[in-house]
Amino acid sequence: MNELLKNLGVIVLLIGVIILAVPAINGGLSNTILLTGLGVIILGYIGHIVINKRLE
Repeated sequence: MNELLKNLGVIVLLIGVIILAVPAINGGLSNTILLTGLGVIILGYIGHIVINKRLE
């Protein structure tokens, strides 16, 4: 369980990348999709830092 918690930030970051990649491949990018993807990526990055500092 600890290993999954350690990698939770990276998993959220990858979900953000998927949110950006799928519409980019299909050609349906909009500002809402871009902002959502960026928000999820930033949340995953910050979450990864915070979670790993608390687990150490």
